[in-house]
Amino acid sequence: MKRRDFLLSAGAWVSAGAALSSVTAAAVAAPASAGRAAPGPSVPVITPNGWSLPSRWVKGAREFHLVAEEVRHEFGPGSVARCWGYNGGTPGPTLEAIQGETVRLYVTNKLPEPTTVHWHGLRLPCGMDGVAGLTQPAIPPGATFVYEFELSDAGTFMYHPHANEMTQMALGLMGMFIVHPQGGDPAPVDRDYVFLLHNWALPPGSERPDPSVMTDFDLWTMNGKVFPSIDPVVAATGERVRIRLGNLSMWNHPMHMHGVHFDVTGNEAGRWPSAQWRREVTEIVAVGQTRDLEFDAVAGDWAFHCHMSHHTMNAMGHEITNPVGVQQQDLQGQFDRLLPGHMAMGDGGMIEHQQHVEAGHMPGPPNTLAMMAGHGQFGAIGMGGMMTVVKVRDGLPKGSTADPGHYRHPAGTVARAVQQAPPLVRRPQ
Repeated sequence: MKRRDFLLSAGAWVSAGAALSSVTAAAVAAPASAGRAAPGPSVPVITPNGWSLPSRWVKGAREFHLVAEEVRHEFGPGSVARCWGYNGGTPGPTLEAIQGETVRLYVTNKLPEPTTVHWHGLRLPCGMDGVAGLTQPAIPPGATFVYEFELSDAGTFMYHPHANEMTQMALGLMGMFIVHPQGGDPAPVDRDYVFLLHNWALPPGSERPDPSVMTDFDLWTMNGKVFPSIDPVVAATGERVRIRLGNLSMWNHPMHMHGVHFDVTGNEAGRWPSAQWRREVTEIVAVGQTRDLEFDAVAGDWAFHCHMSHHTMNAMGHEITNPVGVQQQDLQGQFDRLLPGHMAMGDGGMIEHQQHVEAGHMPGPPNTLAMMAGHGQFGAIGMGGMMTVVKVRDGLPKGSTADPGHYRHPAGTVARAVQQAPPLVRRPQ
C-alpha cells in the first residue's frame, strides 16, 4: 500500500490496512464513548513512496505494531540494498494519531542485535523514552516490548532507535510520527505531505550500506528514494499545501522550493501562531529537526530539493582527480587496451557521465545508479539524490495524487534560443 486512504471523522478513523512482514494491522473505528474532541478539518498525511500504518482500538488506546527487521530496499531501479527497517521497508510506515489519545505501540525485534524505539520530540513518561540502558532494558532479538503513553502534543515527530544507533540508523531504522491536533488546525490545509531525509554510504558495486562512514555519503534520499524515483508532490492550483520534513541524516539540509514563497509554520511543537511564521524560499532542516512548510500552490512543475549541490547527485565517487578541462582523447586508446569499454569522462563537466550512461556507452558497477538520471519534457535533468517535483495543475480532481505528467506551458512562457543577443559588456579588468 503506497498511499494511506482513510478519513478523519468525528471520533473515528476508517483506514485501509495491509499486511506487511509478519504484521497484520486491522483498522478499527474508535468508540464514540472515547470522549475525545472531534478532529475537525485535519486531513491524513500523504507519505510519497510510503504508507501510514493502520491501527486498532483496544481498551481505550490506539494500538500499532512495529517490527524491526532486515529488508531489501530499492533506492531506484538498478540499486537494491540490504537495509534495516520497520514492517518491510525503510523508512518505516508513518504513524498517525490525534492529540490527547493514548497510544500503545508494540515493537517486535527481528534484528540480530538488541534495539529500542525513541519517540523523537514527544513528551512522555521517562520510562517510555526508548534509550537502551538509561530508560529501559534493550529489546533482545526475538522479543516484543510495548510502549504506552498519552499524546500531549500535536506536531511533526519521528521515531528511531537509541541502541547502537550509529549502525541501526545508518542501515535505515527510522520513521515519521504525525500527531494531529484535537479539533483540527484552525486554518486547515488541503494536502499534507511528509518526507524523511536521510543519507547512505553504499559504495559502487556493494549491496549493504556502510555504517562506519561519517561524512562521505553517496546517496541522499527522501523517504528512502533518490530522484527520479521520488514520487512528486501533487496539488491543484490554489490549494494550501503543507510539506512536513524530518531529518535523521548526518547532514543539515537547506531545502529549497522553486516557484513559491512558503511559510515555515511548525515543527515538533506543532503549528506555530501565525505571528511566528516566516516567509522563505529555502529552509535549513538541521539534523534531528522537523519543519513544516506551507504554501499556496501555483501551476507548474517546480523543483523541490536540498541546495547542497552534492546532495542532488547519486553514487558519487570521493577522492577522484578532477578532469574538467583536461584533454584525454590521446589517452583513450591506451585506456581501452587496459580497460575495454573505458569512457574518458568529465573534461567538459559531469553532465557527460549522465549522457553517456543513458546512451548505454559506459555501464557502471553492478547495483550502482547513475549520478544523474532524471528526464523531463525538454531533455536530461542534471540532478539526482534529494530532489522531487511539485506538480500543480488547474482543475486537478480533489485529493488526486496521481502523477499528472508534464506541465503544459502557456505559449511564449518557455526560455528559448535566439539568433542574436544584445552587445556583451564584460567586467573591467
